[in-house]
Amino acid sequence: MEKLLLAANTGIVLCILAVLGCVAIGYPFADHFSMGAQIAAHIGMLIFGVGIKVSYVLRLIALKELGRAFR
Repeated sequence: MEKLLLAANTGIVLCILAVLGCVAIGYPFADHFSMGAQIAAHIGMLIFGVGIKVSYVLRLIALKELGRAFR
């Protein structure tokens, strides 16, 4: 379960960074990217947002199995 907790925490961090990158591509720096890249960034926001939620659920499962408190 320690490996699951580590994977979940890593997944949360990576997905948050990816969402921030997608937001940067899709909005403030949109003029510097092609339309295809902007579309991909908007789709990426949805996908990585789901990744954050799935990683968080996995984190809760790992914490429960390890007997640690949820926060």
